[in-house]
Amino acid sequence: SRREEQQAETRLKVMRLILQNPEMYSRQLADEVGISNGSVYYVLAALVEKGFLKLGNFKKKLLNVQYAYLLTPKDIHEKSLLTHRFIE
Repeated sequence: SRREEQQAETRLKVMRLILQNPEMYSRQLADEVGISNGSVYYVLAALVEKGFLKLGNFKKKLLNVQYAYLLTPKDIHEKSLLTHRFIE
């Protein structure tokens, strides 16, 4: 269906952006993809739940902890499948 195609396209865009910049804030992802911040959280949570993304944290400064989403090997495979379907 059209809705499923749009959801797949959104996931693909999010995965591409994360691959380019794992430290990107959710607000930046939302702006780049053209969806709301809440929708980005929904997409990220779904990708983490499916095992396509891993949430890592790192200390930027002594008391300042930031998070980064990292693509897993499973996600890289899923991204290639989504890209292939999108091109078709």
